Amino acid sequence: MEGRNLLRYTFLLFFTLLLLLFTLSNLPSLPSNKAALLDCAAYSPWCTSKNRIQSKKPDSLRNPTRRRRHSADVPRHPLDPLTVTELNKVQSVIKKHDLFKNTAYALHSVVLEEPEKKVVLGWKKGDALPPRKAAVVARAGGASHVLTVDLGSGEVTRLENRQTSGYPTMTLEEMTSVTWAPLASADFNRTVVERGVDLADLACLPISTGWFGKSEEKRRLIKVQCYSTKDTANFYMRPIEGLTVLVDLDTKQVVEITDQGKNIPIPNAANTDYRFSAQNSYQRLLNPISIEQPKGPSFTIEDDHLVKWANWEFHLKPDPRAGVVVSRVRAVDPGTGEMRDVMYKGLTSELFVPYMDPTDAWYFKTYMDAGEYGFGLQAMPLDPLNDCPRNAYYMDGVFAAGDGTPYVRSDMICVFESYSGDIGWRHSESPITGMEIREVRPKVTLVVRMAASVANYDYIVDWEFQTDGLIRIKVGLSGILMVKGTPYTNMDQINTQETLYGTLLSENVIGVIHDHYITFYLDMEIDGSDNSFVKVNLEREYTSPGESPRMSYLKAVREVAKTEKDAQIKLKLYDPSEFHVINPAKKTRVGNPVGYKVVPGGTAASLIDVNDPPQKRGAFTNNQIWVTPYNDTEQWAGGLFVYQSHGEDTLQEWSNRDREIENKDIVVWYTLGFHHIPCQEDFPIMPTVSSSFDLKPVNFFERNPILKIPPNFENDLPICKADSASA
Repeated sequence: MEGRNLLRYTFLLFFTLLLLLFTLSNLPSLPSNKAALLDCAAYSPWCTSKNRIQSKKPDSLRNPTRRRRHSADVPRHPLDPLTVTELNKVQSVIKKHDLFKNTAYALHSVVLEEPEKKVVLGWKKGDALPPRKAAVVARAGGASHVLTVDLGSGEVTRLENRQTSGYPTMTLEEMTSVTWAPLASADFNRTVVERGVDLADLACLPISTGWFGKSEEKRRLIKVQCYSTKDTANFYMRPIEGLTVLVDLDTKQVVEITDQGKNIPIPNAANTDYRFSAQNSYQRLLNPISIEQPKGPSFTIEDDHLVKWANWEFHLKPDPRAGVVVSRVRAVDPGTGEMRDVMYKGLTSELFVPYMDPTDAWYFKTYMDAGEYGFGLQAMPLDPLNDCPRNAYYMDGVFAAGDGTPYVRSDMICVFESYSGDIGWRHSESPITGMEIREVRPKVTLVVRMAASVANYDYIVDWEFQTDGLIRIKVGLSGILMVKGTPYTNMDQINTQETLYGTLLSENVIGVIHDHYITFYLDMEIDGSDNSFVKVNLEREYTSPGESPRMSYLKAVREVAKTEKDAQIKLKLYDPSEFHVINPAKKTRVGNPVGYKVVPGGTAASLIDVNDPPQKRGAFTNNQIWVTPYNDTEQWAGGLFVYQSHGEDTLQEWSNRDREIENKDIVVWYTLGFHHIPCQEDFPIMPTVSSSFDLKPVNFFERNPILKIPPNFENDLPICKADSASA
């Protein structure tokens, strides 16, 4: 018997070593051809791999735009992102610096260190660019460092060793390599096989740990959980429930293996594959639809990043952490022709996604997708005709890998005009007046879109510009649920007292309840930097006896926020307010201060206890609106270093300083929230659900800014002949 066990163990050890050899031979490695480094379409595993089954984009990727080679790019605007040439220079400077010469290091962020705001505001096209600098976040010698590299002199001009809790955003290389770490453990391999999964069918994901106490301090940790890919591409629906591996993120050593799910089966693969090619049949519910623009789109992109459309102009660039950054947003006043400032910078600051399951394999799933994984790093190439319509313009992201080598995230952002039959304004006169009037104007908008696939979830972020001066920021959620394995196959088997922490979606599959919070940074610039935040409260007033047949009415009461705490806003349906950002020094013809207002849409508020460790880290969701004085170090709502942070460097902490904000350069923060109780319609992939909020002019213009736009006439529009089969 002992001899048989020894033989079995020897065979298992041999199989494991063989698998590791195969693994190492197939790990993404740097191509020898340096040009290939610059294009993820040519070498996508290194650029995009998050887990071991993510494969190359097909060579036949449809792209209506010419594939750009970025090696010759040069900056033309003070806010332009770092170019390939500049990233190569940063890499060279870092390699030669004493801090990095004789030790292993990784660059977790390399982006433009933007010039001071007053310098950018004073710059005009044709002026010399301000000195170009790179902001670098690096890990070396077990410490995190923040550096400034002067690209003109080639010198490091700032070096800080950050002592706060938390670590930088993970690199893509770390996310990839850590998923392989468990395979070095014979105990892990044996456990997987005992759970009925072939090691060749294994897919693993890196899951951030959050922070829950002192046992997690002094080292970077990550948890790895795995799935079976057998018979489906949708491995998320086949979890090896309860199996969690704790890994040291620096050494890639396994720290602990726990398996709390030995009696939970792996869910079946049947009906989980969502790919079109995997469907036995398909439904053609609609005839094809497309917007045609025979004269081409109405927008232009100048110097690669300056977008001009209708009455709007703004700078647009990709960012590895925020995804999309819009800057220097300005609108043309139709009355004067003047180009007027609206917003200096807008971006996605942080995402907080807590799952509502306190059990051992789930309690730590409280993701900060921007600060831990990089929202822009997870942006995937957009799919022409499906993600974006015809005549869309595609913009690539140029980022730095962990060793500083530049690479291209192709087709990361698209810009397009949208018309869905909406109406800009209209009025028809009633026949009783004797006037035959019917005036209608169509609404066409400009959309800037990015889609990030953060493991299972897909986020679609739209910045939508309207000709009436409104900016709509919309977030769509799609992708695949993170599910929990269960022994149950039907609700009849479940004791009414038992907590599932979610919904039984299919046999042996529970969709766990969770929230999504997306916090936006909005550096408003209403006709200049010195603005004020005004809360306009709607209050019920009562009439005096005999004054009117009416008993009550509403009136608007304006409160100017003096300090930050005055502008910490929790939205209340039965205590309504408007939220204005005004320039008190500039007034309209009739004396109203010019401004914009934040118009909330459908949203959600966090119900987690404020003292719960995840909520301490996600304290920026304690309010839906915040206003802070501008500070160039306060851009990320969860702090600069989010990974395993304790929550001492968040928007909540900054705002609690209660600094003055009246007639100051101010930043508005808005959090869009979703509660998600999964349902069977979310299986195996979720239809998109969306919510949004608006930035809307309020006394910014003297009158309706689109009064003079013409209606559509038949001769203005292309005639598209219907197919004979559908005529």
